[in-house]
Amino acid sequence: MFGFGADIGIDLGTASVLVYVKGKGIVLQEPSVVAIDNNTNRILAVGEEARRMLGRTPGNIVAIRPLRDGVISNYEMTERMIKHFIAKTVGRKLFFKPKIMVCVPSGVTEVEKRAVIDATNEAGARQTYIIEEPIAAAIGAGLDISQPNGHMVVDIGGGTCDIAVISLGGIVVNTSIKVAGDKFDEAIIRYMRKKHNIMIGERTAEDLKINIGSAFNRDQEVSMDVRGRNLVSGLPVNIKVSSLEMKEALDESVLSIADAVHSVLERTPPELAADISDQGIIMTGGGALLWGLDKLIANRTGIPVYIAEDAVSCVAKGTGKALDSLHMLENTMQNSKTKYV
Repeated sequence: MFGFGADIGIDLGTASVLVYVKGKGIVLQEPSVVAIDNNTNRILAVGEEARRMLGRTPGNIVAIRPLRDGVISNYEMTERMIKHFIAKTVGRKLFFKPKIMVCVPSGVTEVEKRAVIDATNEAGARQTYIIEEPIAAAIGAGLDISQPNGHMVVDIGGGTCDIAVISLGGIVVNTSIKVAGDKFDEAIIRYMRKKHNIMIGERTAEDLKINIGSAFNRDQEVSMDVRGRNLVSGLPVNIKVSSLEMKEALDESVLSIADAVHSVLERTPPELAADISDQGIIMTGGGALLWGLDKLIANRTGIPVYIAEDAVSCVAKGTGKALDSLHMLENTMQNSKTKYV
């Protein structure tokens, strides 16, 4: 237990939720999955335990992901999931409700922001703050965004890819596209069905992406054994898949990310573009770890690309650091119940 009323930062991701507790760092990282009993509407499992049920449940049990493409698709389940994670990190009996800061993609609408705020308040927040993911990612990556220098951040999560140029603590130019980790998995599933006539599940696709996924040609090809269901015979089969095939499967998705980076650079003011050219582009988020994606973007833009240290937890760390500076940030915020950073 971390005391009463501890301030909390939540990276509410499509694929996973990370929780930062002030003074303690990241205390929880679990998949954004909820398993419910359809007959009673009772939650059976949340997080890693629920993820293990994906694709393996009987008729009355459904494992669902309440966030899609970076936004809430199932409000009630999101609220219950947040409540569960808050209870898990700071205990169920709170004398004082915590202040909570939540990350949202830079492209979300006011309605989508409101849904996140309402769900977090209902889950037990005393006050909810909203911070946009590129800002949190930049802070988490150790960039000093308060200076009049241009920084470019490419944050690739599960549902969205956020690309932003940041200067003086704010976003100057940005775009948010719904091509990220989940779309990579879908592309792999489609490729396996089309090329090998095999149906594989989300978890197998994710394993392929992590182990042999490629966005750029490798010097040495790697391969992996995959088990799936043959669509003709209906029987389980085992085949070997190469990294070259994964590059072919992911080509369209990774090129759309490179195109989006290029379009943001085109709209960047010349002085900031010069800063970015000198300092390079910073990549954060789990999707940034796809092999060769940094090389592809560097090749496309002619600008050095760096993957942030501990890329997966950059956003959550940035949220936490922003929480530590609330006394400064509150001066620029107005509404007493709903706060924006």
